[in-house]
Amino acid sequence: MKEKIQQLVNLLNQASEAYYNGKQELLTDYEWDAKFDELKQLEEQSGIVLPDSPTQKVSEDNVAGRKEQHEFAALSLAKTKKIDDIVKWSEGKPIWISWKLDGLTLVATYDNGRLSRLVTRGNGHVGTNITYLATAINGLPKTINYREHLVVRGEAVISYNDFNNFLIESGEDYANPRNLASGTMTLHDVEEVKRRKVNWIAFTLLTPSQPSWGEQMKWLEQQGFNVVERTPVSNPTHENINKVINDFTLKVTSETNPYPVDGLVVTYDDTEFAQTGSVTGHHATRAGLAFKWQDEAAETKLERVEWSCAANNISPVAVFEPVELEGTTVRRASLCNISECERLGIGDKGTRLQVIKANKIIPKVIKVEEKIGEFQVPDKCPVCHQPTVITLTQTKILRCTNADCPAKELKKFARFVSKEALDIDGLSEQTLSLLINKGYIAEYSDIYNLKNHSGEMERMAGFGLRSVSNLLAAIEKSRQTEPHRLLYSLTIPLCGTEVCRRMLKEYKLAELIDIARTTTDQEAFSHINGIGKEKSSAFISWMQNDKNYDRLQRLMAEINLSDERQSSSRQLCEGLTFVITGELKHYSNRNELKDYIEQEGGHVAGSVSKNTDYLINNDVTSTSGKNKKAQELGVKIISEDEFIKQYASENTTENNNKSQPQQLELF
Repeated sequence: MKEKIQQLVNLLNQASEAYYNGKQELLTDYEWDAKFDELKQLEEQSGIVLPDSPTQKVSEDNVAGRKEQHEFAALSLAKTKKIDDIVKWSEGKPIWISWKLDGLTLVATYDNGRLSRLVTRGNGHVGTNITYLATAINGLPKTINYREHLVVRGEAVISYNDFNNFLIESGEDYANPRNLASGTMTLHDVEEVKRRKVNWIAFTLLTPSQPSWGEQMKWLEQQGFNVVERTPVSNPTHENINKVINDFTLKVTSETNPYPVDGLVVTYDDTEFAQTGSVTGHHATRAGLAFKWQDEAAETKLERVEWSCAANNISPVAVFEPVELEGTTVRRASLCNISECERLGIGDKGTRLQVIKANKIIPKVIKVEEKIGEFQVPDKCPVCHQPTVITLTQTKILRCTNADCPAKELKKFARFVSKEALDIDGLSEQTLSLLINKGYIAEYSDIYNLKNHSGEMERMAGFGLRSVSNLLAAIEKSRQTEPHRLLYSLTIPLCGTEVCRRMLKEYKLAELIDIARTTTDQEAFSHINGIGKEKSSAFISWMQNDKNYDRLQRLMAEINLSDERQSSSRQLCEGLTFVITGELKHYSNRNELKDYIEQEGGHVAGSVSKNTDYLINNDVTSTSGKNKKAQELGVKIISEDEFIKQYASENTTENNNKSQPQQLELF
């Protein structure tokens, strides 16, 4: 039994080290929890507890910098998947339920109204001082009104949208936003950290103490902190708790919660009572309780293993007999890499599998019930048919040896069809991956020739006559576009939407291209406000690459461009700064509204300040932190209807009232 315990300890510690340091994930949350519970049970049965067992310590990090003792120890929370456990734990006392954000915990200390120290969680007792990165982290106030000693704990997170944009523009390979956030906190380059758009969200006030956790959060908002979303449960019955958890569950996949989460946190409102608990193992019994969704599992049979080429890896995907999970039909699940296939014992057709939707979102194979045959690793790339190679660091990963393989540019294609770029409804990243793997798309201009493959597409799983017809119509519609959208769609390094607009205010697109192609001065565009040397050089280098230029020429032959300077001359929001909060009813999401405001010369900020002109909130009378801040600073709060009446063009209003075509989702 000691050998089995040692194996589990080694596996869990290796997985934790990878998880907390931005490396390739070795175990999913579901698998880590299962292995941890197995280890804990074996330790209790045998009495054998190894010194480095993860049951005896909280998570560690390996951030480079000065190690410092925490003023308040950051212990782990006990976890449960049962509502009855929450009811029992609450003891009938009022509680709060909030997101368990999936990022990197940072502890901020303020003295005399100024941020004096920022430290990573580390092992819960000792962390790493990264105060030098504070200016690069959004949502972390540098000054506050409170002048006494203040210590607050929060989570550094990266939104799904910013994570995807970073992967597209950088070409780097991170498994998820949590890994990117963790890896970012090891950097010393403040500008690079800024580029990754890390947000810090407060969730615990350690001092000054206040008797109510809810009042603590409200007070932190008044000090200018972004605070975790939360809901009170004054009478914690099974029914009341279940209702709140269901409300959070519905938000897990919606755009109202842009940040990754790995569960919920339950906290007593009575902070004095919470401090009376004991410490068991590495848990403070009343400090809080972590709730994780009970994953619904189903058994099915493997039909085949497909190999999907994207970015830097060729990943195995299990295709199995359809099963119903969390109210949806699931047919496919990523197997991540060769090591994961070997660990699970994946076989050939007929292998019996157990699958879940982890955190109710991601389909995952968690167990092989019966293995049939062996799965085969391809020796040629399924897209470009060039040789493959297996690389081995911590895991075995299959890679294509062809640097120009179209599948390695999936993120770029996803940006090309995004709403901010060519805005092609119906082309999700998954659909693009499928069409690339089929060989239908190798470069941007190929999208405009998909009609040549319409017959084959109609017979593919997930497609049909109507969906293909809608997709082709959306592609045709996108032929009419604006130069700034085209420029953004090309994924030129350092050239986001605002950079593209600024350059096109100074020059027409043809002039930009001509100057970039012929100049010997890498700073030729640095005189434009907001561009600078690096962005100018990146743009010119991209345009002077003949392969890029040839692709652009083929693409421009397929589309029709409007006059950018004429189309942007309205500038209805020019010089104004807006903050957007709450749910929208006319614009499909905040990004769409943000895109419109910036297109009309305005700026959208993440938090209310003295420089804000308007806070857009459909709940004008809300007592939220942003509304209170706006009222304190005299910032006008307007509804979406008022914004449209004052600042939206007639065309925009018409477009927002039209129904959006349904997007194809094949995975």
